[in-house]
Amino acid sequence: MAKPTLNRFKNFDAYAKTLDDFRVKTTTGAVVTLVSAFIILILLLGEFLDYRSIHLESSLVVDSGRKEAMAIDFDITFGKIPCYILTLDVMDVAGEHQSDITHSVYKVQLAPDGTEIKREKSANLGSNGPDPKVVGEDYCGDCGGAIKPESGCCNTCEDVRQAYVRSGWSFNHPEGIEQCVREGYMEKMKEQANQGCRLHGQLTVNKVAGNFHIAPGRSFQRGNMHLHDIQQYLENGLDFSHHIKHLSFGQKVPNVHNPLDDQVVDGAEGLYMFQYYVKVVGTKYQYLNRMPVSTNQYSVTQFNRNLLQKDPFGQMMQVNGLPGVFFHFDISPMLVIQKEERKSFTSFLTGVCAIVGGIFTVASIIDGFIWRAERTLKRKMELGKAL
Repeated sequence: MAKPTLNRFKNFDAYAKTLDDFRVKTTTGAVVTLVSAFIILILLLGEFLDYRSIHLESSLVVDSGRKEAMAIDFDITFGKIPCYILTLDVMDVAGEHQSDITHSVYKVQLAPDGTEIKREKSANLGSNGPDPKVVGEDYCGDCGGAIKPESGCCNTCEDVRQAYVRSGWSFNHPEGIEQCVREGYMEKMKEQANQGCRLHGQLTVNKVAGNFHIAPGRSFQRGNMHLHDIQQYLENGLDFSHHIKHLSFGQKVPNVHNPLDDQVVDGAEGLYMFQYYVKVVGTKYQYLNRMPVSTNQYSVTQFNRNLLQKDPFGQMMQVNGLPGVFFHFDISPMLVIQKEERKSFTSFLTGVCAIVGGIFTVASIIDGFIWRAERTLKRKMELGKAL
């Protein structure tokens, strides 16, 4: 009873065997076997490397973190403009306005050959205050007819300049102001005339559309207008040639190159307005063995404009605009998720089986075709000899 049952069970064998006496081994079959084994070995090695490698898969979702603040890291060098001229301002569509930012921004004075001279958080040419031994304990400096500060005194050249700003006046002739003469304001201007400046640091802005710009002269608000006091710097021209060593929005991510990194702009003599329109897209990197990182990617479009143009009579005139470097950023409502993934072990086994089975199947078809072709050719040759 058991033997007939076992015989019936053998009917399920899909791999019926042939006797060795009925097997024919050929030289071409050996060649096909060795070649197919070599191909299998190469493909298995590639499959294993693919199994061990990490792939970055991208997906797109709606960004729900729009209320968060955003950090902007930058490192920009101006080779032909001294630090005391440059001012960094930030403004956005929400109405927030940060003027002359110095608390997180460093200005590095550069020699004409590019070597660093001095590094500081601000670059005012004036001093912090007069020496009481020189001016007396009860000294109260005159503001030159401008609106006085709350203290009622303008004891430094910077105090006088701020008073001029409040009055809407241009600070054109510091050589006639007693505080500026005492502090050597003009001498310091001449000393730094041929210097350059490197600005680097970090800004914190709202995650809404806005801009930050680096422009000459101190900035101030007059109603709804954002103004810069640049009159005293226009006589000698301003060369805003610059090198953007680094610009990123959000946390830095290793091995990620930003579009404006190492951007160099030369030959900007005159009054050029450089505008970079940046589209910022939130990005989240999810790693297999590390904490996730939330940052931003961006694309950029550049537009340059010379503010000095000829009028119909051939005379040079200044059109509306402010010379400097402007970064206009807009925030995308979408969030890109970059997730590290590795192929599962079951996928690896499936790939191995597919490679081995597929190569052997194709090899057997090729070997069978060659063997039949050889037999047919051999028969025809024997038939020809017989005739």
